Amino acid sequence: MSKTKENVELEELEVDGKKLSPQLPKGIKNYLIDIDGTVCDDIPNEEPERMATANHYPDALETLNRWYEQGHIIYFFTSRTEEHREVTEKWLNEKGFKYHGMLMGKPRGGNYHWIDNHLVKATRYKGKFTDLVEREVKIQVFEK
Repeated sequence: MSKTKENVELEELEVDGKKLSPQLPKGIKNYLIDIDGTVCDDIPNEEPERMATANHYPDALETLNRWYEQGHIIYFFTSRTEEHREVTEKWLNEKGFKYHGMLMGKPRGGNYHWIDNHLVKATRYKGKFTDLVEREVKIQVFEK
């Protein structure tokens, strides 16, 4: 077993004597959470002076902190740039968000389509942060 930098044990995988990328234990998730318009007011990079005083969404704070305490990995994945890292970290800490790290510079504009060799699930935020529920939906997949 190896560990992530967040100190979570990863399950080692091997096929035909060759190591594969490890994966998280069953039930543990890597959450990638947007910031603007998802956990706080929607603020564009062109108005960074508003970032320090943004209103946070209490339901997002409560839910994300609960997931963190349950052992999930919480990363903020934001279109904010490296120039905004310091003000963003300070704001997150002042508001009480628990998280493992931040990935800056997410492409802007939405309509994301993530392709990966690991399981990927996407959930669109629509104004209320709660625990996730299962629903059947139509998705796009590669042709066999």
